[in-house]
Amino acid sequence: MSSPRRGMCAAVLCLEAITLGLTTPVMITVAGVARPTALVVGIGLCLACLLLSGMLRAEWAYKAGWAVQVAAVALGFVVPMMFVLGLIFAILWGSADHLGRRIERERAAAWAAYEAEQGDQAS
Repeated sequence: MSSPRRGMCAAVLCLEAITLGLTTPVMITVAGVARPTALVVGIGLCLACLLLSGMLRAEWAYKAGWAVQVAAVALGFVVPMMFVLGLIFAILWGSADHLGRRIERERAAAWAAYEAEQGDQAS
């Protein structure tokens, strides 16, 4: 059975990877950040999102996802629009994490109730 939490969080990270990758040329041309620094930061965060989206089977990856959210918001000190975009993605990440956990809990409770009902009928 697939995890709704993992699926929703992976989707947020993949969309965020596009946004963070596109900050690289903005940092170079608009913010005047040195090309090597912009490449390391922009492409590095983009790759971190893509790699983490595949590692969400482990609980530590969700914590690392929060670190990426903090970094995306902090990127606003270089590219001010990232304060807004980073906050939007942080809200999406938090919502996906929260709702995913809730769906998994409710799914587990429904399955347990079904199993109990089947056990009662067999008796």
